[in-house]
Amino acid sequence: MDGLCDLWAARAAAGPVETGVLVVGAGQAGLAAGYHLQRRGLEVLIVDGAARAGGGWHRRYDSLSLFTPRAFSALPGLALAGDPQGFPSGAEFAAYLETYARHFALPLSLGDGILRLTRIGDLFRAERAGGGIILARAVILATGAFPGTRVPAFAADLDLAIRQIAADDYRRPADLGPGPVLIVGDGAAGRDIALDLAGTRPVALAGGRRRRLLPERLLGQSLWWWLARLGLLRVGPDSRLGRFMRRADPFPDRGRGTKALARRGIELLPRASDAAIGGIRLDDGRIRHPATVIWATGPLPERPDWIEIDGLLEADGSIRQRGGETAVPGLYTLGRPWQRNRASGLALGVGDDAALIAARIAGAASG
Repeated sequence: MDGLCDLWAARAAAGPVETGVLVVGAGQAGLAAGYHLQRRGLEVLIVDGAARAGGGWHRRYDSLSLFTPRAFSALPGLALAGDPQGFPSGAEFAAYLETYARHFALPLSLGDGILRLTRIGDLFRAERAGGGIILARAVILATGAFPGTRVPAFAADLDLAIRQIAADDYRRPADLGPGPVLIVGDGAAGRDIALDLAGTRPVALAGGRRRRLLPERLLGQSLWWWLARLGLLRVGPDSRLGRFMRRADPFPDRGRGTKALARRGIELLPRASDAAIGGIRLDDGRIRHPATVIWATGPLPERPDWIEIDGLLEADGSIRQRGGETAVPGLYTLGRPWQRNRASGLALGVGDDAALIAARIAGAASG
């Protein structure tokens, strides 16, 4: 893989690099795209500003484990080693993605991201942070739809003595100073971090809307086996069932229910609603005085302001796409939650979406 990176660096030094398909992002979606594009004999270059394949998986908290078993967490063509019914850690999955890129000799160019994407005639022009230029006939945006953690406006009014950390920046308990921790947001990440910190200091978890948690196994089979068998992973986002699933947004229990959290000594609190003198006010009027607040309050809205192509964006600034195909010919998205169905944002579904997009690009090239 290093040899391929060096080859692309040498080409860039000689002037603009031309390729058939530019894939922006070397996470699970970008690598799945590279796999299917190469199988169709298409010239491809996968670019990422990170120094390693696997993208954000290398920057997750140490205790993270996927909520899909290994049997449902692999990309096309290469299984995840280990117990198929076991759950891989985040570090294990990050290492798997690097192995995947090497195994299939995917053409990567890392450590130099894309600053600006425009279109000139029939070609896309990508300007890199290091000054290089890439020209491509098609582009796949595999950067993910969520650029970071959404923090409420009242965070700016908290006492300066309270340390604030976004869930994306949390790594391990030892990195935090002494004193009680308040985690705001009780989704999967908030509950994971609360359990990671439990027993190391007082931990409280401020919730929000009611959560639906699903059992890990049913009748001896993985929940994901049932979801796949019943076709629920392939339900479209605009169907009645798809809309219900999106609103409910359930995730597997795996010891993260409220009773299990309470048994671990985690205090469960109502929604955090505002700043208060020296602390945070809750919906019930109580005020908590944590030493550290961890914001696990969901993702920021998409703001792809580095893409300067007319007709691409919705009024709210998000990318206009349907099933991965944008309104701009030759420009595609991949790996976004509910892009085509429930599985689109997961490793178990991104390969199928990548295969469809690779087929569309190949068809356009041959036509």
